Amino acid sequence: MKCDDVQLALSFAANSSLMNQEVRQNATGSAIGYLLIGVVGGLGLDLCAKALLTNYSLEQFVFLRSLIGLTIFILIGRQFGGMRSLVTTRWRWHLLRTLLAVGAMFGFFYGLARMPLVDALTLGFTAPLMVTALSVPLLGEHVGWRRWAAVTVGFVGVLIILRPGSGEVSVASLSVLFAAFCYACMAITSRKLGTTESSYALSVYVIAGPMLVSLLLLGHGSWQGPDLNGWILFAGAGACSVVAWIGIIGGYRRASPAMLAPFEYTALIGGAIAGYLIWNEVPDRWVVVGATVIIASGLFVVYREIGGAISTRWPSLRPRR
Repeated sequence: MKCDDVQLALSFAANSSLMNQEVRQNATGSAIGYLLIGVVGGLGLDLCAKALLTNYSLEQFVFLRSLIGLTIFILIGRQFGGMRSLVTTRWRWHLLRTLLAVGAMFGFFYGLARMPLVDALTLGFTAPLMVTALSVPLLGEHVGWRRWAAVTVGFVGVLIILRPGSGEVSVASLSVLFAAFCYACMAITSRKLGTTESSYALSVYVIAGPMLVSLLLLGHGSWQGPDLNGWILFAGAGACSVVAWIGIIGGYRRASPAMLAPFEYTALIGGAIAGYLIWNEVPDRWVVVGATVIIASGLFVVYREIGGAISTRWPSLRPRR
C-alpha cells in the first residue's frame, strides 16, 4: 500500500507539474496576444493620425481623438472600477500629469505629421531610456553602471539618427524627443501615484486634459468639418487608442516585461512597412543603424531592471493600473 501511495503521489505531482507548465504557457501566449493587439492598436492610432494631419489641424485632431477615446473609456468604465475609481485627493499630481500629457500628445503628433512614420516611432522609443535616467534624481532609485552605459549608448543612437551638424536636425525630430521626455515624466509620476490611484484614473485624466486644452486652442481657422472619411479616421483613432491601452495592460498583467519587451518593437517593423506602402517612405541607413542601437539599449535596460521588478518600457501599465 505504501508503495502504491508513493507512486500515486509521484503521479499526481508529475501531473500537477505538467498542468502548471501548461497554465504558464497559456498565460504567456495570452500575454503576447494581448500585447500584439496593443501594438496594433497603437500603430493604428499613428496611421490614422498621420493621414488626418494632412488635412486637419493638430488641435482638431487631438480634440476629436481625445473626445472619442474618452467616450469609449466612459462606456467601458464599469469593467475598470467605474466612476468611483476616479475619486482622488491628489489633484496636483493629476494636473502635472495632464500638462505632461499635453506635451507628449502635441509633441509627438506634431512631429509625426512632418517626418516619416518609422523615424517618429524610433525616436519615441527613447522614452524608456529617459525613464531610467530620470528615476535617479526624481525617485532616488539606484541605477548601476551597466544600465547607465546602455542609456548612454541609446542616446548615441539618437545622435546617429539626428546627425547634428549635417543639417538633418529638424523641429519635428526635437518635438518627438520632447514628447518622449514628457512621456517618461508621466511614467515617473505613475510610480508615485500607483499605490493610491486606479489605472482608470491614471488613464482618463491624461485623455481629458489634452481634450480640454485642444478645445481652448481651436479657432475658426483651425476647425474643418470632417467628411465621411475624416469621421471614420477620427473614430478609428479614438478606438485604436483604447485598444492599445487594453492590449498593453492585458499583456503586462499576464507576463513579465522581459518576456514581452521584444514584441513591442514589432511596432517599428509595422511602421516601416506601413510607411512604405502608404506614403512610399523608405528609412535611410542612419535611421536603421540608430534604431538598432536604441532597440538594443532599451531591451538591455528592461532585462537589467527585471531584478528590481520594474519595467522601464511601460512602468505606468503595471498591474496596479
